Amino acid sequence: MSLEQLLAWVPPGSPDERLAREINVEQLPSHVAVIMDGNGRWAAQRHLPRVEGHRAGIESVRDVVETSARLGIDVLTLYAFSIENWKRPRAEVNTLMLLLKRYIRLELKTLIDNNIQFHAIGRVEELAPDVRHELDLGIRQTERNTGMQFNIALNYGGRAEIVDAARRAMAAGIPPEALDERTFGGFLYTAGQPDPDLLIRTSGEMRVSNFLLWQIAYAEIWVTETLWPDFRRRHLLEAVLAYQKRDRRYGGIKPSPVALGAK
Repeated sequence: MSLEQLLAWVPPGSPDERLAREINVEQLPSHVAVIMDGNGRWAAQRHLPRVEGHRAGIESVRDVVETSARLGIDVLTLYAFSIENWKRPRAEVNTLMLLLKRYIRLELKTLIDNNIQFHAIGRVEELAPDVRHELDLGIRQTERNTGMQFNIALNYGGRAEIVDAARRAMAAGIPPEALDERTFGGFLYTAGQPDPDLLIRTSGEMRVSNFLLWQIAYAEIWVTETLWPDFRRRHLLEAVLAYQKRDRRYGGIKPSPVALGAK
């Protein structure tokens, strides 16, 4: 994918086209992670059941996934269902799982047409058999795709991921003295993927909610008041543009012109 393919998809003369043309394709974030928040509030504002917010959020997922792929993002990770979400009412959980299955089934052709490789991260083995079946189908049908990698985080928790990685390292017989950050990273759910450069959170909440705790150590964080069901291509482009204006130092100090020998 490329900016040209994104522009071909964006309505000519629209605000989205203007934003897209401002993006520097040489400085795209390799990995964008998104905490999709605000579905319940979106529904409450419209005096609708919470599940209607989740239904409306599916369109946002569709728009963000396709926009990211067309823009040229290497990896996109969406936080869909946390370990803590099991505490929600059973009817809401059941609806979330139903929507997940429906999304995979209906969007599989789009994922294939856009050369997107689908993955699920988290304690997926604990999900119901019918949910695992749909996930496995999506993974198998897209495993040969070579474009953007799309991770959906399900039954996921950042602390749980670190614990699981530690257990895998021990099971692999890695001696403590040989376990450095790079080796440990190979046992995470996202092994082999770049860490997120950009973390987006919708709904204005200022917290990371136990999401990719190891991987977001140096991620740039962009928060919007927009609720997830209203999040669209424009907001993603705004986040990328904001990211490109950041001065990423990774804990270091940017050399001054004097230090560089400038006159």
